[in-house]
Amino acid sequence: MVNPKTVIRRFRFLASQARMEHANWLKGYIENPVYNIQFDDLETSEHTKCKPLSVAIAIDTKNRKIMGFQVAAMPAKGHLAKTAMRKYGYRKDQRGVAWDQMMKQLKPFVSKNAVFTSDENPHYPKHLFNHHPDAIHIQMKGGRGAITGQGELKKLKYDPLFLLNHTCAMLRANLNRLFRKTWCTTKNQQGLKDHLDLFVTYFNKILTDQSAAKGGS
Repeated sequence: MVNPKTVIRRFRFLASQARMEHANWLKGYIENPVYNIQFDDLETSEHTKCKPLSVAIAIDTKNRKIMGFQVAAMPAKGHLAKTAMRKYGYRKDQRGVAWDQMMKQLKPFVSKNAVFTSDENPHYPKHLFNHHPDAIHIQMKGGRGAITGQGELKKLKYDPLFLLNHTCAMLRANLNRLFRKTWCTTKNQQGLKDHLDLFVTYFNKILTDQSAAKGGS
């Protein structure tokens, strides 16, 4: 029998190794910067749906590699807003900080006049142009989620953000804490970040390479 503390320590250690590996992997983009990027948010929660979290994510559309992500707290909305306020009080919206951090971290690895594609979120341009003033920003109208792909794939004949949405669908399919219906909920933001760090390295170095190999065979 393994002590749960041992599992947690190993999990955190492997996540720190994955972060360093990803940082070294990104250095390959310094000489060959990315020109086309898609970015958006994936929503999940912390312990309860009354405490939602946002995961900002950006991918290289040439090879679908995940360039970076940021996790942020956000207030509950819709029919849960009143319940969340009553039970947990005011919850600060930290998404702006996360978008800003992600765009800043991408700067050394992105072409000066890169093309960024996203949905029509009105807050994106501000944070994008703060760090990429010469970039081109294309905003596409989103669509309703389909049953397939954990709701991330859209009911569109042609989805201009398909590569990003498919990547988000794979995140939900591979990380049990991101399932739409699950009891494996995130208990704290650091746990979610560590889990994502591990998956990003696996996704970039194994899953996408396997997919490319199959497509070329």
